[in-house]
Amino acid sequence: MNKQSLIELTQRLVRQQSLSGEEGAVTQIVVEEMKSLGFDKVWVDENGSAVGVIEGAKPGKTILLDAHTDTVGIAPGSIWTRAPFGGEIIDGYLYGRGAADMKGALAAMIHAAASVDRSRLAGRVAVSASVLEEVYEGGALKTVMDAVHPDFVVIGEASNLNLVHGGRGRAEIHIETIGKPSHSSSPHLGVNAVHLMMKVIEAVEKIQLGEHPLLGPAILALTDIISEPYPGYSVIPSRCKVTYDRRLLPGETAEEVLGVIQSLPALKDVPFKVVIAQGEHRAYTGATLTCSKFFPAWELDARHPFVQTALKGLHNAGLSPQLSAYRFCTNAAYSMGQAGVPTIGFGPGTEADAHVVDERLSLEALERAAEGYRGIIQAVLGDEFLV
Repeated sequence: MNKQSLIELTQRLVRQQSLSGEEGAVTQIVVEEMKSLGFDKVWVDENGSAVGVIEGAKPGKTILLDAHTDTVGIAPGSIWTRAPFGGEIIDGYLYGRGAADMKGALAAMIHAAASVDRSRLAGRVAVSASVLEEVYEGGALKTVMDAVHPDFVVIGEASNLNLVHGGRGRAEIHIETIGKPSHSSSPHLGVNAVHLMMKVIEAVEKIQLGEHPLLGPAILALTDIISEPYPGYSVIPSRCKVTYDRRLLPGETAEEVLGVIQSLPALKDVPFKVVIAQGEHRAYTGATLTCSKFFPAWELDARHPFVQTALKGLHNAGLSPQLSAYRFCTNAAYSMGQAGVPTIGFGPGTEADAHVVDERLSLEALERAAEGYRGIIQAVLGDEFLV
């Protein structure tokens, strides 16, 4: 594995801005790199995700390594001391939006897959550079998996080089109250939808949520509130909407999450509606992905053969990973949470490195991640699978 080429690929990826729905230029970089490294098959699917396949010498299982190409933007008013798309290397760190989340992991996966000894592999390795993850966890990955049919999935989100075998899910909840408009000089003639919503929020904030030994507590966080009409010139608001971000634990369903709110005794006489938000996202190819914004939590038993074999592969690569979990939502919400395909997470950087000013990634972590991905591939598709 050529470490300098790995670093240079990461720089090229970081230097190309790729907001959700604008990943086309990065996809092209990935396609060119996969072809130059000798991937057996390379294609771009209808959503714009790039997929490359390495065939082993013998038939066997398929392992899919997935990293997303889209990033969040640069927050207005934020001040970076390094160019957000410069890809500078300073004191052993590569700086730029997407370095840690997660173009470094993508580059490491590509070079790791290309460097394996195919003569010792039974099966095939697929690497996907998927789109739209920041807005729709798992939506684009589903299309990739429908084409690749993996037996195992590795998500490259930041894990501090530890092995992740579970992750919290996410739901976007919309609550709406409907009042009655009136002139603000005669508020008694109307019903203020904001006042109704204040009662809803007060009750919702008192909900006691569960906790999981691996994934930690469930979370319910108010993220926005708006009334209508807006601006409200001399009128009592007749509609108010809030959004809650609900972080999910394994086994929680949309019906249960909504039911807890719908059945609150304090809201028995308050008219309100609560639903899971619906999303529609347009890929750079023109394809449209629609979804209900409920992305399940997931957990793979630490004793599962895939977990134990991946651990062995990481140890073979000279790493000393701990077992851990993602406290955020990832594409694994689909691969394991919905599709039920055994999934783990492994990647360079930490959760705290994502979405921040002066985002950066350690070159040492980048190189060790590539070695780790290669170790996982060789263990899972070699003769070391622990059944």
